[in-house]
Amino acid sequence: MNLRPRRREPLELGLTPLIDVVFLLLIFFMVTTTFRQESEFDITLPEASQTPTEQSDQLTVHVDAGGRYRVNEQPLPGTSVAALRAYLEAAMESGEITVLTIRADADTPHQAVVRVMDAAGQAGLQRIAIATTQGGQ
Repeated sequence: MNLRPRRREPLELGLTPLIDVVFLLLIFFMVTTTFRQESEFDITLPEASQTPTEQSDQLTVHVDAGGRYRVNEQPLPGTSVAALRAYLEAAMESGEITVLTIRADADTPHQAVVRVMDAAGQAGLQRIAIATTQGGQ
């Protein structure tokens, strides 16, 4: 009688069937994928008027590249939304403004312009314009 345990060969995982399955999945997804763009918007962009309209009840907020504010060429202390909102609310109560124009430098961070719009909305201004220059086409 032989009582010695049999030697077992180590199990090997064959990579060939695994690679075959991956390639079959790749081919399946390539065949079933559509490469067409299903939804596209046909839009017409608005054009800016060539002659700006001047109004006496208009307030202009200038935003420089550093995110600092000037209101009608007067520097506003700090870059906080609260200070700008307080200034706009005071101007609204006095009946001084109904239209706010934002003039931002081309290198101004987007967040600085959004802060001006947020402060105007909190102050109750409903008419906001963004000043642009006419570009050559």
